[in-house]
Amino acid sequence: MKTITGTELIALGYKPGKWFAEALAHINENNLSEDEMSIYLEQFRLPEPLPLHAEPTEFIINIRAEHESEVDNVEKVINTMNTLMKTPTLVAGAIMPDACPTGPEGHIPVGGVVVAKNAIHPGFHSADICCSVMLTDFGKANPKTVLDTAQAITHFGYGGRPRGEQMPMSDELMDAFRKNFFLNDEKLISTARSHMGTQGDGNHFLFIGISKNTGNTMLVTHHGSRAPGAVLYDKGMKVANRFRIELSPDTLKENAWIPFETEEGQKYWEALQLIRAWTKENHESIHNAVLQKLNIEKQDRYWNEHNFVFRDGDLFYHAKGATPLDDKFLPDITGPRLIPLNMAEPVLIVQGTTNGRNLGFAPHGAGRNYSRTFHKKSLAHKTVDEIFAEETQGLDIRFFSNEIDISELPSAYKSAKNVRTQIEEYGLCEVLDEVMPYGCIMAGDVQKSAPWRNKKKYRVRK
Repeated sequence: MKTITGTELIALGYKPGKWFAEALAHINENNLSEDEMSIYLEQFRLPEPLPLHAEPTEFIINIRAEHESEVDNVEKVINTMNTLMKTPTLVAGAIMPDACPTGPEGHIPVGGVVVAKNAIHPGFHSADICCSVMLTDFGKANPKTVLDTAQAITHFGYGGRPRGEQMPMSDELMDAFRKNFFLNDEKLISTARSHMGTQGDGNHFLFIGISKNTGNTMLVTHHGSRAPGAVLYDKGMKVANRFRIELSPDTLKENAWIPFETEEGQKYWEALQLIRAWTKENHESIHNAVLQKLNIEKQDRYWNEHNFVFRDGDLFYHAKGATPLDDKFLPDITGPRLIPLNMAEPVLIVQGTTNGRNLGFAPHGAGRNYSRTFHKKSLAHKTVDEIFAEETQGLDIRFFSNEIDISELPSAYKSAKNVRTQIEEYGLCEVLDEVMPYGCIMAGDVQKSAPWRNKKKYRVRK
């Protein structure tokens, strides 16, 4: 009988792949007839490419321009959602009052929630997987003492902690990483160990405030999964793009997905849960170290992600900066949820559930109307010290790098008042308490004094 080669398979309409060698060996070793070969090969036939939806899948708009400065932002958010919602997997969506675009049209905006059927879209959770907030109630502790202690313990900026200052990563979690296809990487695990107890840069913070209801001092941290999450995102996007090329080449690369029913989908979902566990442990390591240093027992603690993928049966809710309210999304969560606004505004403690407008989510913060660069240019007529003094009066605001970052000061964000008004107007959630600001720590302008900004000076210092 004639030996079948790859040329015959290509002639039958099959795209060359790793499976060719195994299939050819099976066909030739078993001397399959033409009909038998046709039946056997059908399992390898790719489905017809999925086209984009002709019209955007319907989504809910929970945002409106309160001021002329917000008009352009709202228009861009709606336009990007109109393009995004043509992605074949999407069945529902919503945008929150803090929404703002994050890239070219068609990319999911911050403040966006989209629901995909049997699909995980890495681009929809982005590199900052499981960006989240945790609150610990310190009782009647002095807020300045807590802030001073926390400053000596936490770590902001690029990279991880130096050797000798690292916080331990649990053995259980390291073992779980090693058993996962996406996370079984010793370099990644080493990075996860060094990044434990770190908060990164950008809009991440350590906030101290006083409960409006109880008068207790509260510590709130905001950060995500740091470099381990970024590495997982990069791996996930590469896998998703391979599926995109086969399943839906018309889909934007950033909107590619991993089918959940595939082996890759199952392993990626598992990896997301492990990165979530790492991030929670990261928050806890900082909070517990401050409690231990002050010899204080915590009164209460709760946390939630606002940048993650949540599952309900065969539906995957992708929240790009949106606070999950419905308990079905967070089976291990007890207590209310947290919505920080800006360093001069209270952190909102909220509760809620799924209703006709929110898909089970609320805003995650205040969002931005303008880019960081545009905001800095708009304040060029003032000195950094003048801006800082005006916007942080009465607050204890500290920057870990000792370089003020004006793109993180209150004026860089949308009006917190407007966001709160729209939360109430659209019935998104209920505010239970407010953590009134005392002070906070952020990374600061880590670019300003970065070694690569002055290579000559850096070389001399080395």
